[in-house]
Amino acid sequence: MKKIDIYPYTLHFKQPAGTSRGIYTEHKVWFLRVTDNSNPNRCGWGEVAPLVKLSCDDVPDFESVLYKTCENFQSEIDYESLRNYPSILFGLECALDDFHAYKQPLYNTNFAKGKDSIAINGLIWMGTYEEMRKRIEEKIALGFHCIKVKIGAIDFEKEYDLLQRIRNDFSAKEITLRVDANGGFSSREAYEKLERLAKLDIHSIEQPIKTGQWNEMAKLCKATPLPIALDEELIGVNDSTKKEELLDKIQPQYIIIKPSLHGGKRGGEEWIHLAQQKNIGYWITSALESNIGLMHIAQWASKFPIQIPQGLGTGGLYTNNIETPLELVGEHLWYKADNDFTRFPQGLEKRF
Repeated sequence: MKKIDIYPYTLHFKQPAGTSRGIYTEHKVWFLRVTDNSNPNRCGWGEVAPLVKLSCDDVPDFESVLYKTCENFQSEIDYESLRNYPSILFGLECALDDFHAYKQPLYNTNFAKGKDSIAINGLIWMGTYEEMRKRIEEKIALGFHCIKVKIGAIDFEKEYDLLQRIRNDFSAKEITLRVDANGGFSSREAYEKLERLAKLDIHSIEQPIKTGQWNEMAKLCKATPLPIALDEELIGVNDSTKKEELLDKIQPQYIIIKPSLHGGKRGGEEWIHLAQQKNIGYWITSALESNIGLMHIAQWASKFPIQIPQGLGTGGLYTNNIETPLELVGEHLWYKADNDFTRFPQGLEKRF
């Protein structure tokens, strides 16, 4: 009979991370360890990592639901009862997948076998003008050809100037630029700002206006001069019928899948299959998980035929991250598999 142990852990950011929901200095997560009495040497690890003020499962009873779920676990995940707890679903899926794969690749992909890498974008956090300028220069110097800039922290004119500087120095063929507005534009001003950004050959803009404004977002996606990608808009839309309704109504150019926020692996695959049916582009990103969650997301992402850089560059954010075989070389994320495909350190539970 399977048993799930829970290990609370607090990740500490190397520097404050500015987001649309404020500034994070730490991130509380829960690591799950699956074992089975019939095979005591075998275990599987997963990570439950909701985000304060962003996840739909950032609710008062979250921890009690997590502990009760793990205490009562038999052999299968109860997806229906956990539909509104995507970070718990993701943690359970990962721990069980790791347990069942035991000393084998998680998936039959070249990345999971350590034979190929995944290209990722270089993420530029919100900050002062000088901080963001320096970070952009560092990412380009490291060899990133796709840069994602979070905007909305400083005056738009200064942010525009930063982006214009990049474009003056590098063509769209040399550097792909993505921006994430985190819902920072008003509906009234959004189109004008998108027109200006389009002049810089921006690849896409994430969440230009606040979530929940389906009519306004649909109008924007229909008329936009540059592709719009939805990510926060998908949070809390956990029913498959509602997912299809959202995509049919808004008709975005892209959606961005974050398993911890968007229904775990199964919920993420629902979004991806709907997007494929409707000719909507997509890519996959992490959502500030530790390397345990990031390793699982990267392995899972390698299943899909995505030709553009993905958003899996959050592994170096913490002072006390967990060591895994992930290695970032320039813009390429590698899984350095050994002969036994050991994903996590032996005796990891003793760290907590």
